[in-house]
Amino acid sequence: MKQILRFNKIIKSIIIAGDLCILNALFVTLYYVLDTDTQRILLSDSLPQLLVLLNLVYLLCNYSKGVVLHRRIVRADHIVMRAVRNTFCHAVVFISLITLVHFGSLSTRFLVIFYTAFLALLVLYRLIFRHFVKIYRRKGGNRRTVALVGDGSNMVELYEEMTADPTSGFKVVGYFAEHPSDNYPKECRYLGTPQEVIPYLKKSKAEHLYCGLASSHSKEILPIISYCENNLIHFYSVPNVRNYLKRRMHLELIGSVPVLDIRQEPLAQPENRLAKRLFDIVFSLLFLCTIFPIIFIIIGLAIKITSPGPIFFKQKRSGEENKEFWCYKFRSMRVNKDSDKVQATLNDPRKTRLGNFMRKTSIDELPQFINVLLGDMSVVGPRPHMLKHTEEYSKLIDKYMVRHLVKPGITGWAQVTGFRGETKELWQMEGRVERDIWYLEHWTFMLDLYIIYKTVKNAVKGEKEAY
Repeated sequence: MKQILRFNKIIKSIIIAGDLCILNALFVTLYYVLDTDTQRILLSDSLPQLLVLLNLVYLLCNYSKGVVLHRRIVRADHIVMRAVRNTFCHAVVFISLITLVHFGSLSTRFLVIFYTAFLALLVLYRLIFRHFVKIYRRKGGNRRTVALVGDGSNMVELYEEMTADPTSGFKVVGYFAEHPSDNYPKECRYLGTPQEVIPYLKKSKAEHLYCGLASSHSKEILPIISYCENNLIHFYSVPNVRNYLKRRMHLELIGSVPVLDIRQEPLAQPENRLAKRLFDIVFSLLFLCTIFPIIFIIIGLAIKITSPGPIFFKQKRSGEENKEFWCYKFRSMRVNKDSDKVQATLNDPRKTRLGNFMRKTSIDELPQFINVLLGDMSVVGPRPHMLKHTEEYSKLIDKYMVRHLVKPGITGWAQVTGFRGETKELWQMEGRVERDIWYLEHWTFMLDLYIIYKTVKNAVKGEKEAY
C-alpha cells in the first residue's frame, strides 16, 4: 500500500514539475519573442517577479486537485476538462494579481497567445503521460491487489469494472462467498467463505478489500474491518443499494449517521447559483442593450408586414420548481386557438412565411433574454415545456419532473446533442429528459459556455430539426 501511495505521489510530482517547465519556458519564450511595444512591459526587471507570481498561482490552482490522470479509472475528457478548469482559474488569478501589484502590464495579445498555447501544451503533455502510465500498468506495474467479499450483482459488476481495462492496474485475486457462485466468471477464483477472509489475508495479503455483504452479516464484517485497519489494508464497503439503484450516489453525514444521496446538483450550491445568475444578468443585459433592439426593429417590421397580429407570442410554460411563467418569443405562426395545445410540426400550416426562417435560425427564441433578465429563465438549462406537455409527460416518463429542479434555458444540453424540435415519439422526449438530468447533475460554468458555443454554431449552420 505504501508503495502504491508513493507511486501516485511520484506521478503527481512529475506531472506538476512538467507543468511548471511548460509554464515557465512558454512564458519566457513569449516574453522575449513578442515585441516589447506589443507587450507594453513597463518594468525592464519585472520578469523574475512575474515568474515567481506565475508559479505560485499555478501551485495554488493545481496542486491539491489539479491532477487526475494518476487515478485508476479516468477518461481522457476528465483530464482535458481538469486542465481547462485550472488554466482558466490560473488566468483569472494571475491577471488580477499583476494588475494589483503593478509588476508590469502584459498586453491582451500576449496573454491570449500565452494561455491558448499553454492549455494546448498542457493537455498534450498530460494525455501523453497518461498513455505511458497505462502502458506501465498494462505490463504489471503499479498494481493494486484486490479481494472481493460477497457475490451479489453489485460485486460482480465491480469485478467487471476492475478487470475490463487492464491499464487500470487492478489485480483481483478472487472472491469470498458462502458458496462458489455462478455469477462471477470462471476465471475469478473462489477463495472461501467470509469466515475464511482473515486467515487468507494473514497468508497472502491483499492491499484492498471490497465487502458487499449485507448488514445482517455484521458478525463477519466487523472482525474483517478490524483486521484490515490494523494491518494497513484498505477496506471498502459496497452498499447493497446498488442492487436496485444503478446510479452514482454521494455519501453525506448527518451527525454521525451516514446517508446516501442519490443525486447532487452543483446548482444546489449557493455560490454556483450566484455565479450562474450573475452571468445570466450580464449576458442578457449586453444582448438586450446592443443587438436586440436592431433585431427587434427588423424582425418586428417583417412580422407585421407578413401577417396580422402581435410581434411577440407569449405562452405559459413550466419553470423551476414547476412554477408557471410567461415565456416570450417572436411570433412565427398565425394567431390560432391551438397554440397552447399542439406542438409545431415540419410542414405546419399555421407557420407564417417568415416563421420557417425564424425557427431555423432560432431568432424566434431571442425575446427569451427578457425572461432571463426577469429571473424566470437562464441562458442555459432544460427547455421550458408547455403546461399541457408537462402534465402529460410527467405521467409517462420516469424522472420527468427532475428537470424542473433548475431554471429552464434558452438553449440546453439536449438541444445541442440532437434532441431539438418536434417529439413525435415518446423515446424522443425520454432522450431529451435524460440529457436534461445529465446537465443538472454535471453542471459547470465551462459546460454552459460550450453549450452556448454549440448553439451559435448550429444556428449559423441552420438546424434540420428546428421547426
